[in-house]
Amino acid sequence: MMTLRQLASKPALLPAQAAWYIAELAEARGKQELYTRQSPQRLKVLREHALIESATSSNRIEGVTVEHSRINTLIFGQPTLRDREEEEVRGYRDALQMIHEQGVNLPVTEETIKKMHKLCRGDIWDAGLYKDKDVDILQTYADGRSRVRFRTVSAEKTPVAMAELVELWQRGLREAWVHPFILAAAVNLDFLCIHPFRDGNGRVSRLLFLLLSYHCGLEAGRYISLERLVEQNKERYYEVLEQSSGNWHQGKHDPWPVIHFMLYMLVLAFREFEQRMGSLKAPRGEKTALIEAAIEAQTRPFRIREIQSACPGISIDMIRVVLKKLRGLKVECLGRGQYSRWQKISNG
Repeated sequence: MMTLRQLASKPALLPAQAAWYIAELAEARGKQELYTRQSPQRLKVLREHALIESATSSNRIEGVTVEHSRINTLIFGQPTLRDREEEEVRGYRDALQMIHEQGVNLPVTEETIKKMHKLCRGDIWDAGLYKDKDVDILQTYADGRSRVRFRTVSAEKTPVAMAELVELWQRGLREAWVHPFILAAAVNLDFLCIHPFRDGNGRVSRLLFLLLSYHCGLEAGRYISLERLVEQNKERYYEVLEQSSGNWHQGKHDPWPVIHFMLYMLVLAFREFEQRMGSLKAPRGEKTALIEAAIEAQTRPFRIREIQSACPGISIDMIRVVLKKLRGLKVECLGRGQYSRWQKISNG
């Protein structure tokens, strides 16, 4: 809540970078309805694709992984869960569905935040409960050494801090201290600094940011996985968190590295959404369109497995068929065998 206090106490001097992002997001929000009026079937493919990526990426950031062959079954089926990891991925899916289905009708409250935690932590004993002991954020190095990266709000003060966080979010919207996009990013930073749960704070922070984006009128997270974008920029994500959390307890921190990062994730999501919708306009199969969009997004040589990771639920055989069709026109193969790499053919 220290970032929100800072924004409430004095008018923020808006950095140029933040202004650019806000302008781009405002324009994207204006075009949002035009895209969402397009083919329902095509949008359904993107929604399912984003649901898979979000549930797997957000857990993978925290070191929780499941077998690739089980992902579709976990997200869209009702299998018997094999282990704790599968339970957490399934629970995150349930939290995502709650947010996507209710959108702005799901209030930003402590009750909602605790429910997100309960869903994504499954049957663990303290799911949905604030921490009962102090928890510091540690960084462990490859040689086994560790250090305290950040001392979070104490367990004793956590309930008061969370109540204030929610109250300041609501008051910030009413009183318009700053643009709602900035307010949402500030809540994300403050939540992570409070660190209200014993474990699972990172996952809840991403769910909360998705919900806040809905309350800001931004729905790109329904079709493009914000979690996957954060995972792809994970090193920078941790870097800006450390930059912005210094002196947080004293209210003398610099929140803009995190705010800029979170705004940029939304910008990337809208850019990708527009690109995906553009690529889906031609009258062709939905899976083919997604594969071609994934190939187009590659900036360096890639393997088939990388395209499959970007297109969960699509078989390797289907990807091979599309690559064969594009070979010599848009892509070229750099070797032989199943582990060979491909690259886009330069038009220049």
